[in-house]
Amino acid sequence: MKYADEFRDPGLARALFARIESLAAETGATKERPLNFMEVCGGHTHSIFRYGLEQLLPDCIDLIHGPGCPVCVLPMGIVDDCVAIARTPGVIFTTYGDAMRVPGSGGSLLAAKSEGADVRMVYSPLDALELARRNPEREVVFFGLGFETTMPSSALTVLEAEAEGIENFSLFCNHITIIPTIKAILDSPDMRIDGFIGPGHVSMVIGQAPYRFIAERYKRPLVVAGFEPLDILQTIVMLLEQILEGRAEIENQYSRVVPEGGNAQALGAISKVFELREFFEWRGLGSLDHSGVRMRPDYARFDAEVKFATRNRRIADPKSCQCGEVLKGVIKPWECKLFGEVCNPENPVGALMVSSEGSCSAYYQYAGMRAKALRAEARITAS
Repeated sequence: MKYADEFRDPGLARALFARIESLAAETGATKERPLNFMEVCGGHTHSIFRYGLEQLLPDCIDLIHGPGCPVCVLPMGIVDDCVAIARTPGVIFTTYGDAMRVPGSGGSLLAAKSEGADVRMVYSPLDALELARRNPEREVVFFGLGFETTMPSSALTVLEAEAEGIENFSLFCNHITIIPTIKAILDSPDMRIDGFIGPGHVSMVIGQAPYRFIAERYKRPLVVAGFEPLDILQTIVMLLEQILEGRAEIENQYSRVVPEGGNAQALGAISKVFELREFFEWRGLGSLDHSGVRMRPDYARFDAEVKFATRNRRIADPKSCQCGEVLKGVIKPWECKLFGEVCNPENPVGALMVSSEGSCSAYYQYAGMRAKALRAEARITAS
């Protein structure tokens, strides 16, 4: 296959759905006791909703939408730190677009921009570095967030700033790591995951070896998946085949993009600029050991945490917000009390409604009337 439309072929999709239905029946799974497959990556969540895959799967397969959207796991305290830095006189604060709308305890970056802070959307940290070149009298801060997918670009930009001697650029580093996240999910007492749809973009960087503990220690299969509908359907077939054969292995459906050993150059830049934090606070998951990175002391002059002495406060989400339960797969988005009414894309209360990769936003955008019907059904059941 060479073109995107080949990965969306209806005939091949029907064949894969038939194969899934046949294999699922052989497992003995039922609607009451389904097989739970978690897609860790927010990009997969978006594709699943966009193409309506979840609705077409047999009732005995349940897709759990995991914490793989970096914007969605930003705790309110970090958002508040971003706003405080952005409001500092002389600062140009740059960020990816989705992060501008994540609510903190005192408002979002977009709200700060409307109140006069110089907050700008950029497409890469190199855009922020270019702003620093053009504005030598201003301090330009880039909000670095995301999993290992976006870490290399942040690291390489810091190295470029060092090579050019640009001193008015800094990185507010809030990059996170995928492996401790999956481990926390597997260790959660209220979770039952039968297999993982593994992240494609992260795996391009880290390769497949870091996932081996999932199969060896937890006896769960993981299949690294691409993002087209046929990719995801083939991945589900591969997971079902492993379960039927009594195997728990790490397999790679996305072999056209993901190499076995990852990207050595990207990993080298990451290890040069960053080191693991002792712990990192996640929205909905709490504090996870070694689940984030910070800048090494050698690069302190490019570290916004050092330059601006950020407060790193822990602030709880609103009590009515159930993003944590949705992130862990305990409830579906439409089961949240705020979904679609108090909390919607125009007025997000929780971070999962902000990004297009957030499960609440994806469900709201693509499920349409079905989401409303399920919400009404949940209310009737609860009463």
